[in-house]
Amino acid sequence: MPTLFLSHGAPPLVDDPTWVAQLRDLAAALPRPRAILMASAHWESAPLMLGATETVPLVYDFGGFPQRYYQARYRAPGAPVLADRVAALMPDGETVARTDRGLDHGAYVPLSVMYPDADIPVLQMSLPTLEPDRLLELGARLAPLRDEGVLIVGSGFTTHGLPFLRDWRPEAAAPGWSREFDAWTAETLARGAVDELANFRAVAPGMPYAHPTIEHFAPMFLTLGASGAPEQSPEQPIDGFWMGLAKRSFVTA
Repeated sequence: MPTLFLSHGAPPLVDDPTWVAQLRDLAAALPRPRAILMASAHWESAPLMLGATETVPLVYDFGGFPQRYYQARYRAPGAPVLADRVAALMPDGETVARTDRGLDHGAYVPLSVMYPDADIPVLQMSLPTLEPDRLLELGARLAPLRDEGVLIVGSGFTTHGLPFLRDWRPEAAAPGWSREFDAWTAETLARGAVDELANFRAVAPGMPYAHPTIEHFAPMFLTLGASGAPEQSPEQPIDGFWMGLAKRSFVTA
């Protein structure tokens, strides 16, 4: 299986026909996964934690939206065997905690568009760190799952400067900091310059406005590490902006 980095959007993503079509086309171009391992920007916890594996509830971890977004359902099967495999791939002596936490919106919103039948087992794991080098190493440990039919997904947002947005319409023009950071990300990914990506806080244009906190860029490094070849030039099938934020997403080989 390939690995994915998705810009996941807020719950109203499901009402955006362009983004919905892009995500559906992306899913249709992939081999069908036997299971999905999801790491979202919205779950930071150390040590590494694994979510619900029997029934997979949803976590409505957002506020201020119309009531219908809190009534969304995504009844995917749990993935207890995958949870055991993830735990087994961690170093001896490293704690892996279990919890009944459900899928947050960084996980279920894109999955509800890509795999609307909710018939693929899903496991969400926490981000135990936000440091790029450590996430690259964690991803490398997870890489064997790809040969077992597991789709590994890092879910974040290529830019996420929410405090600096002034126009909250989906079609809003992208601020300069968002355009500049997105263009730098696209070009740096195309060159496979993973060391530059990892140093984004110091070298990327548009900082710190593009990421006043870094949890939405961090999942990218898990994706690259799990690819087995983090210095590759991944395909970037989704680009553009939504509420002025860059929705760039990529697929590794």
